[in-house]
Amino acid sequence: MKIPLFDPRGFAIAAIAMALGSAPASAEEARTIRMKFAFGPGAVAPGFTSVKPDMVYSRDRGYGFEPGATVKAVDRGGSDPLHAGFATADPLFKFSVFVPPGNYRVTLTLGDAKEETTTTVKAETRRLIFERVHTKAGEFVTRSFIVNTRTPELSPGNVMKLDSREINPLTHEALTATWDDKLTFQFSDAKPAVCALELEKVDNAITVFVIGDSTVTDQGGELGTWAQMLPRWLKAPVAVANHAESGETMKAFRMENRWFKVMSEMKPGDYVFMQFGHNDPKTSLHNRIWPVEDTQGDWVNTGVEANTDYKWLLASYAVEVRRRGGIPVIVSPMTRINMTTGLPTDSLGEFPQAAIAAAQLAGVASIDLYSMSVDLINTLGPKLAPRTSGDGTHSSQYGGYMLSRCIVEGIRKAKLGLADYIVDDAGSFDPKHPAPMPDDYKIPVEPRGAPRGDDQPRPAAKK
Repeated sequence: MKIPLFDPRGFAIAAIAMALGSAPASAEEARTIRMKFAFGPGAVAPGFTSVKPDMVYSRDRGYGFEPGATVKAVDRGGSDPLHAGFATADPLFKFSVFVPPGNYRVTLTLGDAKEETTTTVKAETRRLIFERVHTKAGEFVTRSFIVNTRTPELSPGNVMKLDSREINPLTHEALTATWDDKLTFQFSDAKPAVCALELEKVDNAITVFVIGDSTVTDQGGELGTWAQMLPRWLKAPVAVANHAESGETMKAFRMENRWFKVMSEMKPGDYVFMQFGHNDPKTSLHNRIWPVEDTQGDWVNTGVEANTDYKWLLASYAVEVRRRGGIPVIVSPMTRINMTTGLPTDSLGEFPQAAIAAAQLAGVASIDLYSMSVDLINTLGPKLAPRTSGDGTHSSQYGGYMLSRCIVEGIRKAKLGLADYIVDDAGSFDPKHPAPMPDDYKIPVEPRGAPRGDDQPRPAAKK
């Protein structure tokens, strides 16, 4: 996808035309999107589109498997075409559909008529959706969820200022699934078995927007954040839209039009979780995500002091969300870890406490992730705590999973209405008695070089 993009009405119509074979008559029809895909090699159930293993994604077709995986279609026969076959691959495969931005209800049929299966499902940039769904031989399960997808467009002809992690500065093509023009699903684990995928655009979902920096964004490689894992704990009609990005400060987030993007999409009843503080203390460094020669913006002045600008900006963000009918939640930044000693550090100074003070000032909900993360690290101890982090600041996939459990407990403690949509198997979580322990965490970590990975090298900026 190249940026800037498209006429939204034409985009929506084109997306449906590709999936259904003919263009709808109007933009109103374009808002009603229903697609059904079957992955078995045999007969196809009525209303479903057959997807063969050699169908690599193309814009012309509008759907297909991402390149890099060896997808195999297995035919089990039988009278029920929806359960007669499935797609699988080792270690993972990805399937994409060209769609307009928005929230989508996705229904998956998983299982195998002859063998047991285990499937972990992620969406877009590795957002964890379903964790190790197991079926016995001959058993099939149907699971539904809501997923959010978006593009950088603000209004026709206007786009956000994306950074070099998100967009190739030479070709202006999106580098991650976060900002491209398709919806991508990833299937992995001991034996993923996907029989069918159904997709429907919905306008009544509750969207949880997340804003922040690299400790919250959708990460690639071996890293993972709590916002990336949060969809695993929230059921329909909730969708998580993670707008956090590496290198961000509170001021830069607004200057780059990221805040405007969130406000333009938020509707009354939606949530905005905000966690800043890791980059905001920096007052002299150029935002590392931007090319050095990029002088747009007064980067020196994006840094703030904890108990003045930081606190007041967080409070003002929260008030603006509430004024527009949204529900703001201020999250204190998680602790950093000394990777040698395995102990929490105090490098964030007064910022965690100032975040909670900002929530009190604005009269809104807060989650003290800093305190919970300190308890978690101290409980795991010097030998195990480093396994929660990649470098002392950014959480590993295991660490992000554990921090997401902290966030879920914070949702309950704050008595947010969102607590009604926590999945049934979430259970309770105490960071002083954490589970699972690192050796018991079995969600697969994608190897480097996996199909359509988002940890690819960043191209140099134009000189």
